[in-house]
Amino acid sequence: MANVTLTADEHLLAKAREYAQARKTTLNQLVRNYLARLTGELDPQRAAEEFAQLAQSQPGRSQENFAFDRRAIHHRTRTERGR
Repeated sequence: MANVTLTADEHLLAKAREYAQARKTTLNQLVRNYLARLTGELDPQRAAEEFAQLAQSQPGRSQENFAFDRRAIHHRTRTERGR
């Protein structure tokens, strides 16, 4: 494996490190993954597993027993809809 030196703004690096830490990885791994995706070398199975892990770990996902009900959505009050 080769070392690469990159130049980036300190604020950008700080935000990228926070992003990596929130995803329990390193900035180096994020860059490696990005380059693999960019060049088409990322294994589709690994990409799917990474996506599933991120989808489960990020806020905003539905509860496990959630079932979409179109009628229930349209019957919410204006307050519930944020109006």
